[in-house]
Amino acid sequence: MDEDKDFTLFRGRVLREGSGVARPLVRRHRFSTRLWHWVNALVILVMAMSGLMIFNAHPRLYWGAYGANDDPAWLEFGAWTDAAGVNHGGITLLGHTVETTGVFGLSRGADGAELALAFPGWMTLPSTYDLALARSWHLAFAWGLAVGLAAYLLWSLVNGHIRRDLHITRAEWSPRSIACDVVDHLRFRFHDGAYGVLQKLAYAGVLFGLLPLMIASGLALSPGMDAAAPWLLDVLGGRQSARSLHFLGLCGIVLFVVVHLAMVLASGPINQLRGMITGHKREGGGP
Repeated sequence: MDEDKDFTLFRGRVLREGSGVARPLVRRHRFSTRLWHWVNALVILVMAMSGLMIFNAHPRLYWGAYGANDDPAWLEFGAWTDAAGVNHGGITLLGHTVETTGVFGLSRGADGAELALAFPGWMTLPSTYDLALARSWHLAFAWGLAVGLAAYLLWSLVNGHIRRDLHITRAEWSPRSIACDVVDHLRFRFHDGAYGVLQKLAYAGVLFGLLPLMIASGLALSPGMDAAAPWLLDVLGGRQSARSLHFLGLCGIVLFVVVHLAMVLASGPINQLRGMITGHKREGGGP
């Protein structure tokens, strides 16, 4: 072997640096994980968009059992007209208003007319105001969310996915381990193989926190469930508290999706998509 050449020992083969030999594909995601990922992506998208249309019917959130137009809201999307006759839209959070004209509170429809809606049509399902149809979409896909989550968790227990990939060890709970993982992410150094502690915390938070919260608070908002299990509303602090928690849960899921997509783009989207479609990724990254 020439000593003036750079070589790398890679899986039992000696590869010349820059030789162009592709790194091998390694198995990354089981079929159950990939199936649940894509089905859940569709379910969450439809439920989020239909949920925003439902929210348009009363764009105010309260804490407690009751809430109406004259009651103080901790969050409100609204529109108003100033002294000069100009319309504005905005969000009021804990008494502080931020103008969001053109997006939230006041936007324009396809015909150019101003619409006093919390969320514009391009963010909702259906795109024009229809509370009944939005509820139909929302409830239909809610079955997919609940049944899909239960099936995925059960199968993950059977095949050991939760124990093997999501269990956070005692060493990973240490401040040093968490800090190192934070620094790695800030420097765009991503784990190739086992999940890091931040990934485990994020995925576990969604699987065992946000999604169950969304299901429980959604059930609490159903009149039928109120009769069958009135204790659920009591646990969540009342109907309006359940509605607020449902909205906050959606915000948490949206934040997770945004960060998730950002990490996919930063760590190599082609390789990441290959892994979630075929189950195999290129070891060490790359297309």
